[in-house]
Amino acid sequence: MASKMNNSDDQEDIVADINMTPLIDVMLVLLIIFMVTSSISLESGLKVDLPKTNTKTESEQGNVVIVSLNEQGELSVQGEKVATEGLKEKITNALKEAKSSTVILEGDQKASLGRAIEIMDLAKAAGAEKFAIATENKK
Repeated sequence: MASKMNNSDDQEDIVADINMTPLIDVMLVLLIIFMVTSSISLESGLKVDLPKTNTKTESEQGNVVIVSLNEQGELSVQGEKVATEGLKEKITNALKEAKSSTVILEGDQKASLGRAIEIMDLAKAAGAEKFAIATENKK
């Protein structure tokens, strides 16, 4: 008496599909991390050694226009280098684009005070109503 055993009824079929849920979860987490870190750090485009202060001030919230001035006198607006002649126009366009009236000057501590005053004057002429100077806290 030969008995035939059929094992296919006892075993489940092998599922060969790729489970996409973990992959999508990881991609969404990476996307969120990228979005948060990219909006926090706006590079000025220039290497600037900010002046150090002992007091801590509240950081400006919302959209602002960042003007950077390095030790050599080079300028950038929102990370794009600009010549002095085109500074007023660039600040005007950046203020309109950001829908803001605040300009923050990132000036190198070795930069000329007269140059900083000139930039502030051009920013006011370009439509800036509020003006701030960026600093770093002493450690």
